[in-house]
Amino acid sequence: MLKGKTALVTGSTSGIGLATARALAADGANIMLNGFGETAAIEKERAGLEKEFGIKALYSAADMSKPAEIADMIKTTEKSFGSLDVLVNNAGIQFVANIEDFPIEKWDAIIAINLSASFHTVRAAVPGMKKRGWGRVVNIASAHGLVASEQKVAYVSAKHGLVGMTKVVAIETAN
Repeated sequence: MLKGKTALVTGSTSGIGLATARALAADGANIMLNGFGETAAIEKERAGLEKEFGIKALYSAADMSKPAEIADMIKTTEKSFGSLDVLVNNAGIQFVANIEDFPIEKWDAIIAINLSASFHTVRAAVPGMKKRGWGRVVNIASAHGLVASEQKVAYVSAKHGLVGMTKVVAIETAN
């Protein structure tokens, strides 16, 4: 189904992101990995995807808190593969504390990675998807996009925002 398509999965060097990248590769998509980790481990995963699924896989070390690096990652993906067809915004971080004790720098980092990064990736990817007449955006929000939990003010705020952003993008891009 995805043969000849390209998918970018943020936060895909481990966990849910890596499992998502593997599932997309198994369905025939070329993959742009993104995330943090040891260089050797990331290269092993990248090469393993190519060997196991017969697709092309690359890696971007773009820092998802930096809009310029995000834009460059999208451009590199499109240039390297010819398109970006499936964007999965999975990158996320967490910190827990009561609101009165919540460090401002942790709030800023969580909002940047868990919400703003998705805005920047979608904003950069949608023009190419529209031009080609095909594209899919998947934003990973978790249950915290719908309900709150104590000591997670930044995470819950970001995930609620992500759900709202996803609805806006769906309305704007529906055919």
